[in-house]
Amino acid sequence: MTDCLAQYYRCPEHYVRLALKGALSEAKGYFRFGRGAVCYGKYCGRHMSDTPADGLYDALLDTTIVDGTTYLPFDLTELVENLRCEQYAHDWRSGYVKSALARLYYFVRPALPFVARNYLKKLHLKGWENESFPHWPVDCSVDDLTAQVLQLSIRSSGARQVPFIWFWPEGASSCAIMTHDVETESGLEFCSNLMDIDDSFGIKASFQIVPEERYCASAQFLSSIRERGFEIVVHDLNHDGHLYEDREQFLRRAAKINAYREKHAIEGFRAAVLYRKQLWYDALEFSYDMSVPNVAHLDPQHGGCCTVMPFFIGNILELPVTTTQDYMLFHILNDYSTNLWKRQIDLIMAKHGLISFIVHPDYVVKARERVIYEELLTHLADLREKKDLWITTPGEVNRWWRQRAEMRLVEEGADVRIEGAGSERARIAYASEQDGRLVFTFRTMAGDLVNAPAVSTSKLPASAS
Repeated sequence: MTDCLAQYYRCPEHYVRLALKGALSEAKGYFRFGRGAVCYGKYCGRHMSDTPADGLYDALLDTTIVDGTTYLPFDLTELVENLRCEQYAHDWRSGYVKSALARLYYFVRPALPFVARNYLKKLHLKGWENESFPHWPVDCSVDDLTAQVLQLSIRSSGARQVPFIWFWPEGASSCAIMTHDVETESGLEFCSNLMDIDDSFGIKASFQIVPEERYCASAQFLSSIRERGFEIVVHDLNHDGHLYEDREQFLRRAAKINAYREKHAIEGFRAAVLYRKQLWYDALEFSYDMSVPNVAHLDPQHGGCCTVMPFFIGNILELPVTTTQDYMLFHILNDYSTNLWKRQIDLIMAKHGLISFIVHPDYVVKARERVIYEELLTHLADLREKKDLWITTPGEVNRWWRQRAEMRLVEEGADVRIEGAGSERARIAYASEQDGRLVFTFRTMAGDLVNAPAVSTSKLPASAS
């Protein structure tokens, strides 16, 4: 449990002393931990709820601090992994991706006009707004859980503050990446124009390219993307929606996908339609993946990883999709504005997280949608200037996060320093408690010292104080 928290914050482990309060139950269930954090997993001495509905039991009531150790009624590592890998979701092992309805839809999809496809998608998603978990429009359960346990650790250790390695290089407040899934021939043809638009705002993106059947992306086309400083990501195999339908079929397709990775020296992968089975990722030979949404209410496969931070699944770094896709915004929600995107950006930046977008060349060809996209880019560029937002590419985030995971803080008396590759870009931050809130202190890219509230935590019970 200690390692889970230390890895999230990259803080010295001696500040974190956690232990189980008792034997864990066999069954898993839902409960909460203070404000915001909905949890799913095994629990000490109680039967938890089978649903994430309101009125969940607060595990803070069973949390105690004794002799400098915080005793939790759950395994922190298990809860974090259960959320990140969506082991709470009903369709985690089967669900939509294996349903007869899904197979029928993808069989007839090529012959269906856009209006018909859109109608069927809306029909499938009917009632999404009634789903209570993950929390719409951004769920930060993992981030709230770790923040509150860190706050408990500060109290139990007696430390005035805990040093850690700041999440982003040069003290950036948060990070944003733009990604473009290229689904059709018309989308492929618009890529050059889309790069022009991105470049006009000083933003580089990744283009997710389908390697088989959909269209022919020539070697010259791929080179043109890289020559302009953009990135290429493998987007499924043929985008037919069947990648995770069967384990043996998946392994055959994964071998072909890996061959395209090697042929074109590509680091990243994204599955079509954001289908995923995290336990099968060991067959993929990529450095990072971008297939797991934070909240998947509007996606065919529901669920969500409930964090706005990158995380490792085995050797693969997951860069979660933390905002609503353009297709869902325009054609499911019928929202032709940046209001939802701005709301999600604010929520993610409050946690200093990763703001990741999927904007399809196929859906911003028309003027109306393109204007909205340019409004989004204008807002991001403004945040870069005024809020120290780091706008970069998925490959750069992957390289930074892997370096950060290998760095360590060295304390020698009052001196604290960071060691490891890339440490010259890293910044030391401090976590402390002020008026019942966990506060991060760090220096921005401009050199300003900032006190940034991370999470409002519940008042701890007397037994945990």
